Amino acid sequence: MTDILDFVVLTGFLGSGKTTLLRDYLGRPEAADTAVIVNEAGEIGLDGLILRETAGDVPMTMLANGCVCCQMTSDLARTVEALLAAERPEASGPLRRIVLETSGLSKPGPVLRQLASLAGLPMRVSVVATYDALRGPEATAFEEAAAQWAAAHRIVLTKLDAGPPERRDAARAEIAGLNPLAGIVADPDRGAAVAAAFAPLAGAGPDPALLVPETGGAHPRVAVWLARPVVPLAYDDLAAWLDNLAGRLGERLLRLKGLVRVAEAERPLLVESVGTLFSRPRPFGRPGEDGAAFVVVIARDLAPGELEGVAPAGLFRLAPRVAADPFARPAPAGVPRAEAVGP
Repeated sequence: MTDILDFVVLTGFLGSGKTTLLRDYLGRPEAADTAVIVNEAGEIGLDGLILRETAGDVPMTMLANGCVCCQMTSDLARTVEALLAAERPEASGPLRRIVLETSGLSKPGPVLRQLASLAGLPMRVSVVATYDALRGPEATAFEEAAAQWAAAHRIVLTKLDAGPPERRDAARAEIAGLNPLAGIVADPDRGAAVAAAFAPLAGAGPDPALLVPETGGAHPRVAVWLARPVVPLAYDDLAAWLDNLAGRLGERLLRLKGLVRVAEAERPLLVESVGTLFSRPRPFGRPGEDGAAFVVVIARDLAPGELEGVAPAGLFRLAPRVAADPFARPAPAGVPRAEAVGP
């Protein structure tokens, strides 16, 4: 295949509306050339049966019993390869997307690690998470839910029609406290929300507009910190800091994303991770561009001063999310200023 395949990891806590969202999407014309992989923690694939009611000719497969994030095998990679190799005589073209609906107990980080063996494919991976507008705050007590939201590129508010209109604004604020990097789908029009949930990502870099201040309830165990370089960085120092951060925090590191300039490169580097799974830093933006440089770290159960202790020390000025970022420099004309945001 030569076109880019969109691989969507659809995640969300138990009962948050993943299957309903996917079922509605599969009934839309733009779902053509989509395949679905369903993974459930129980022995009976009920979600798969529900999806087949409306999926029509969509290729669908069930992974082996058990939560995919806990399977230390290559089942997922083999399933993807089989879907891509399968003949589709009635189709108008090759597969354009694969949606993996995970168990409500799956953490996205281990799922993405299983896809590492498919790095040679022209594949664009995104994580879409559901957030129950009525019961979202209850799920924040579970670290699986926190990991799902923190890893998401896009978070979809579900069950908006079951609550009062003001609940939507409150839920948006809660999501901003959990992951300020994620795009939020909160359209009360169901059709528009479903289409937006599965639309291809507009870009791969951090959007400064997503870092604007929001107020609302952050997860009590999850902290969002902003790190801004205070000295010119060498690539080796940046790499050492990222490695040591991952080593210190381990599974408590939920998400990291940012743009950083290093002395060895003309263009800023995009750095990001889901959990401790780091993507290779790559150039992003234009040479000589003097935009905001920052790294957003989302982690749980941080001890006071723990981030400041990551070596090499003194590379970044660290601050928890605050209403206004005292370290921000004025952005060039026409470029939004990236701000720290805080609980």
